Amino acid sequence: MRIHRTTHRTISGGLLTVLLGLLSSGAAHGGTIFVANQGGTVGEYDTSGNTVNASLISGLSEPIGIAVSGSDIFVTIRNAGTVGEYDTSGNTVNASLISGIDLPGGITVSGSDLFVASRSSIGEYTTSGTAVNPSLVTGISGFPYGMAVVGSDLFVAISAGTVAEYSTSGTRVNAALISGLTGDLGIAAVGSDLFITNGNGSIAEYDTSGNLVNAALITGLDGPAGIATDGSDLFIPELCTWRASRAVVLFG
Repeated sequence: MRIHRTTHRTISGGLLTVLLGLLSSGAAHGGTIFVANQGGTVGEYDTSGNTVNASLISGLSEPIGIAVSGSDIFVTIRNAGTVGEYDTSGNTVNASLISGIDLPGGITVSGSDLFVASRSSIGEYTTSGTAVNPSLVTGISGFPYGMAVVGSDLFVAISAGTVAEYSTSGTRVNAALISGLTGDLGIAAVGSDLFITNGNGSIAEYDTSGNLVNAALITGLDGPAGIATDGSDLFIPELCTWRASRAVVLFG
């Protein structure tokens, strides 16, 4: 694995997001980044860091997590305890698609399933908002920030400095698959690789068995939090500088 190059782009509007949602390549919206800003907006940018619409969605009460599936954007809204659904043009589909969540945070989508992190637990819902199991995973020691799905495995980055592994049916596989991390952890997966933000200003790489590949794959970041990938690029918001970094990774 090699890093081809790294670029930095400042994204205005206060980049205070836990997760950064990346839209997969497609005809209409390929290479678009959607960023949830805790000030109450979701901004749209291209992968070079240029602003498309800094307030694509506005009037939200502390949006935290964001996930994109097709033409749908799903946003966790902490103060309201909800998940809102919007289209990629910024139109509201359902501002309270899911409600009654205790401090919703991270969110990830896999097929027709949404996994939503809240205070020490993870719930499973359909992308239509139907509850599958609001208590899919409970008793997490720490706040679950980032999540990534690989096949039938759900990897959860936790504020205690660990990454836990569960099956997507909620069975605990390993409560501390990876440990010794710091900061508000973000996680992204590509194939059998996990990329995890670390509070020391770096991105670490592990395999999905928890083995360390590179403790400092990327360094020199300033408060990295969420992380997203389109399969070749890693996008990392840096909280201390309100900018986003892009690292082009060559796999293989």
